[in-house]
Order: sequence, then C-alpha cells, then structure tokens
Amino acid sequence: MLTDKKEMRILTIGAHAADQELAAGMIVAKYTAAGHKAFMLSLTPGEKGHATLSAAEYAEQKRREAAECCRKLGAEAIILNYKDAELPYNDEVSYEVCDIIRDIKPDVIITHWQNSMHRDHRHAHKIAMDATFFAALKRIERAKPAHWTRRVFFSENWEDMEGYEPDIYVQIPEPIFEQYCDALSSFALWEGGTGWPYADYYKSLARLRGCLGGGLNWKYAAALMVPKGGMVQRFAGERLPLEL
Repeated sequence: MLTDKKEMRILTIGAHAADQELAAGMIVAKYTAAGHKAFMLSLTPGEKGHATLSAAEYAEQKRREAAECCRKLGAEAIILNYKDAELPYNDEVSYEVCDIIRDIKPDVIITHWQNSMHRDHRHAHKIAMDATFFAALKRIERAKPAHWTRRVFFSENWEDMEGYEPDIYVQIPEPIFEQYCDALSSFALWEGGTGWPYADYYKSLARLRGCLGGGLNWKYAAALMVPKGGMVQRFAGERLPLEL
C-alpha cells in the first residue's frame, strides 16, 4: 500500500467492455493493490457478440459483468452508450472522452494499439489519442480545466497484434494473477461463452510474457507498448513506468 509515495491514477480506454479488462486487467489489479486508483472506460458495451442474446439483452449483461469485474480489480467501470461495431470516430466522441480525462486526471492512460482487425478498436485508439491531446490544451475550453497525461501505453489485445511490439514487461505476482482470473470470470466470455477461448489465451500469454520478461524468476507478466523511440524496460516493483 501507499506510504510516502504519490497516489497515481490509471485510466484504460477500450472499445468494448472486457477489452481492457482482459488486456490491462493484471496491471490494473497490481497497482490498485498498491494503493493507486484505476478507472476502466469502455466506449461501447460490446453488445453484438453473443450468438443467442439480443443486443439489448447482452448490453445489460455486459454492463453488469464489467461492474463486477472492475470491482474485483479494484477499479471503477465507466461505459458509454455508443453501439458495438458502429463506434464513430469524430470530434464529438473525442471531446466526450477528453472531458472524462479532465475529470479523472490520470497519470497514465492505457488503450488499444492502432492496428487491429476490429474497426471499433482502431477507432478507439484514435479517439483516445485525440482526447488525450484535447485534454492537455489549455486553449480548448471545456467544463473542466486542462490536464496533461504524462504517459500513454498500448495494451496487448489478441485482436490488435499487427505490428504490436512489447516494450515493457510488468511483473505480475501470482496472487494478482489469480485475482485477475477471478475478476475476468465475471464475464461469460472468459470461459468461451461467446465462442472464443479467452481464458486459455490470456493465461497462456501471461505465462509467455513472464518467461520473456524475467526468465526463471518471473512466472507471469503483462506487456505494454510505448510510442516509438522508447526503450524496453522491465518493472518488478510497485511503481508504474512513468520515467521512460
């Protein structure tokens, strides 16, 4: 827990509920356990991915699942009302996210990498980057004052792997990994409820990154990518990599 260290705020921005919970949930759990605050913003519920439930029914379910998952991760869930597979990329959405950034005042933003097989993920990346830019400009007058987020990172999502190059491996202690798995089990999709083996993939990925990040010394890790020009770094402690 925090003693004399500054409390940090983490904001994840995903296209759909479960996107960043899956991709950044271990990192969120690690740092909320250390006393930091986290907010997980989803631009849509991700309501069109169920084989039998209607979009309205699945949206309601995904909202409940996200709230429970984030509670277990120690974070706050925020879900906007845009439609799955129809997330627009425009200034209106970017300014809405800008206002959320100015309200939360995050030190760190984690979002999608720009290359994805999913249109919503590509749009979410651009929205997050534009919103971060808008939020930092004092001359853009909104309800809340400007806020500059010191660092933006891209999480490792199975749908966003084209050109994804991990720059940072964050060690994940085993209890945090177990907490993550329990939290993600709040989503029916975790155990294949929508026809894809999320649990198998993300558990295996955590072990793979642990091997690459720490060899025999690390069991689990999560990867982050930074804007080009950064250096590969490894973080085993309780601080986020703010001083790159």
